[in-house]
Amino acid sequence: MSEPTKAATKPHLEYENVLSGSATAVAQFDTNDKTPLQKFQHFLHSSPAAVPLIVLVLSLIAFGVILGGKFFSPFALTLILQQVAITGIIGAAQTLVILTAGIDLSVGAIMVLSSVVMGQFAVHYGVPGPLAVLCGFAVGGICGFINGILVARIKLPPFIVTLGMWQIVLASNFLYSANETIRSQDLVTSAPILQLFGENIRVGGAVLTYGVIALAVLVAVLWYVLNNTAWGRHLYAVGDDPAAAELSGVNVKRMLISVYTLSGLICALGGWAMIGRIGSVSPTAGQFANIESITAVVIGGMSLFGGRGSILGMMFGALIVGVFQLGLRMAGTDPQWTYMLIGVLIIAAVAIDQWIRKVAG
Repeated sequence: MSEPTKAATKPHLEYENVLSGSATAVAQFDTNDKTPLQKFQHFLHSSPAAVPLIVLVLSLIAFGVILGGKFFSPFALTLILQQVAITGIIGAAQTLVILTAGIDLSVGAIMVLSSVVMGQFAVHYGVPGPLAVLCGFAVGGICGFINGILVARIKLPPFIVTLGMWQIVLASNFLYSANETIRSQDLVTSAPILQLFGENIRVGGAVLTYGVIALAVLVAVLWYVLNNTAWGRHLYAVGDDPAAAELSGVNVKRMLISVYTLSGLICALGGWAMIGRIGSVSPTAGQFANIESITAVVIGGMSLFGGRGSILGMMFGALIVGVFQLGLRMAGTDPQWTYMLIGVLIIAAVAIDQWIRKVAG
C-alpha cells in the first residue's frame, strides 16, 4: 500500500502532524503598548486610596511652604486629627453604605439622637453610665435596621429612605430632648463615662484624644473586615452588581440590612465620641455631619456608583478637609475660602473617579 493510502486510512496521524507544527504562543488581543498615562490610570483604578493620599501629601507640603514650621508642629498636626475624629467615624458608616451603591443622609441625625438618649438616660432617668451608652447604641442600631429593611425588603431608593429617616430622627430628637442641653457638670456627676472620648494623652507636644484613637481602631478593623473576610467581599460584590452577587449565592437582602444596621451602630459610636469632644450633650450639635461624611467619602476617592473604594481613602479625605480648614485658618483667610476649595475638591474628585472608571469600561 502506498504512503498516501496509509495516511488516508489513519486520519489521526494527520491531526497529530498538524498539531505538532502549530503555534504554541498564547493568544494576545491587546497588542498596543500602554502609554505612561494609561499605566497611571490603571494604577489609580487598582488603588482607590492613592488619589486622596497624593492630594493629602501635596496639601501638607503646600501649607508647610506657606506657613512654615509652625504648621508641622506636633500640636497642629494632632489638632487636625482631633477636628476630623467625628467626621471620620461618621464617614466610616457612610463608606459602608456607599460601597453598596447607596447613600445615607440620616447618619448625622442618628448620631445626635443616640448621644441625646445616652445623656437623657444617664442624667434624668438615673440609668448607670455603661447601660446608658448601650441604650444609645440600641437606638442607633434600630434606626439603621429600619433603613435596611426599607431598602432591602421594600426596595425603596436609599436616597428617599434616608432622607425621610433624617427628618423623622431629627424631629424625634428635638421632641424627646425638648431642645435641652445637658451640661458638662451634670455628666461629670451622673455619668463621667460619657465624656471618655474627650480625655487625652500627651506625647511631647502632641495631644491625642481617645476619640482619635477610637477612629484609628475603627478604620483598622473595617479595613481588615472589608479586605480579608467573606462579608467584606460580599459587600463589594453587592455594590458592583447586586444581580450577579445574588446569582453567586450572596444573600443581598441580608447583606444590605447588616450594612445599614452596622452603619447605625457606628453612628452611635460617633455620638458617644461627640459628647467627649464638646463636653456636653446638645441636640443641635453635629447637624452637618451627614454632609461632612459624604464630603470625606467623595474626596477620599469612593465611587458613588458602589463597588469601588477604600476605608483608608475616606480617612485621607477627612484629613484633607482638616488640613485645609486648619491651614487656611492659620493663614488668616476668610472661612468662606475653605468651603469654596472643598467644593472644588468634591467636583474634582468625582471627575477623577469618572476618568478612572474608563479603565473598567
